Amino acid sequence: MPGNTKTFATLLLRVFLPFAFAYFLSYIFRGVNAVIFPYLERDIGITAADLGLLTSAFFLFFALVQPLQGVALDRYGPRKVQVFLLIVAAAGSALFGLCTSLPELIVARVLIGVGFAGGLMAAIKVFTLWYPPHRWGLVTGFHMMAGGVGSMAATWPIQWSLSVTSWQGLFFWLAGICLATAALLFTVVPEHPAPHRSATMRELFRVTGTVLTDGFYWRIQPLLAVQQLAFIGCISLWIGPWLRDVGGIADSGQRADIQLYATAATALGFGASGLISAWGRRMGVSDFASSGVTSALFALVCGWLAFLPPAEPLLPWILFGFLGACPIQYMPVMVTAFPTQYAGRVTTSSNLVVFLVIFAGQWAMGKVVDLWPRTAAGYAPDGYTWAFGALFILQLAGLAWLLASRGRPMARLETAAAD
Repeated sequence: MPGNTKTFATLLLRVFLPFAFAYFLSYIFRGVNAVIFPYLERDIGITAADLGLLTSAFFLFFALVQPLQGVALDRYGPRKVQVFLLIVAAAGSALFGLCTSLPELIVARVLIGVGFAGGLMAAIKVFTLWYPPHRWGLVTGFHMMAGGVGSMAATWPIQWSLSVTSWQGLFFWLAGICLATAALLFTVVPEHPAPHRSATMRELFRVTGTVLTDGFYWRIQPLLAVQQLAFIGCISLWIGPWLRDVGGIADSGQRADIQLYATAATALGFGASGLISAWGRRMGVSDFASSGVTSALFALVCGWLAFLPPAEPLLPWILFGFLGACPIQYMPVMVTAFPTQYAGRVTTSSNLVVFLVIFAGQWAMGKVVDLWPRTAAGYAPDGYTWAFGALFILQLAGLAWLLASRGRPMARLETAAAD
């Protein structure tokens, strides 16, 4: 049944909202360590490097399963893939609550990362099945907004929950919510009946290889990867330690409040990103160009936090949250450069690179912060200057490459489209 025969209400209730709630959960798990890190320091005895490794473990296997996931999305459909992955996430969450050592926590975090590897990619795939192409950017922005709300839930609400349960109990509750969401997706989301030709696994993976060697893909991918490292790496972890050690905010409740405001700005930014692109198109500005402007502004905010940290950190972190959400519009730009039936492999190929960079970069940030002796409050502010400064410089390099590269959205996998 073509997407345009479904009513707005049906698409909202049976397609958009179930996938959006799964993505909401993904961002809770991404950001929870920014709140519970003092408990992990106390109970497990982890260092800044350990904290970076533990948090980034979510992203390592998240990245490594992307090629297989892209094939699965295009072959089996987003509903089945997302249900299976949420069950894996539930198992990882329950295991996290049982852990008593860093290696155990890492294994559990890996399972959680695998379980949420389809949060955005499965949604983009389902959007290409049920929504017209001119709506993809807008719907993707609102889907990302659900992730931003999840980031909000990973701040003050998580801090409050720790007053009524332990951090271990919190993860048992989250495991149950993952299972309930899997059941919702399984029972509510319709299967798209559009027929497709059965292809061999070799043919399916060949498309992934074609995407990964496309010039337009590599014009965008370096900047997208380093900006997602800066954005996700900080929102999901380093904002909490930064506020304590650079911002001088010792009270965990006050830190959670600022994190809540920053993630509220993230939710707003995700929702606004699609509207900004739509407004730009009406003004004759391409999605590619409008994303470039917001990318440049986000890089400047990162430089502000790195080299001129203010005494009142609320404003820069609100700007960080809002502007960091906007470059995600590069994803639909890349999807439209390829045939629609390969949307799953285009998005997962992008995620493969993005989350490998996030894994390595978030761990490296912890290593850099650990180079300076610990202070009475936590970690030395100089470590954050170098770590955040590196993010700023990498973004400048990505912007320069975006402007200098000659890759164009001309290669629409013409040979693959003929399959």
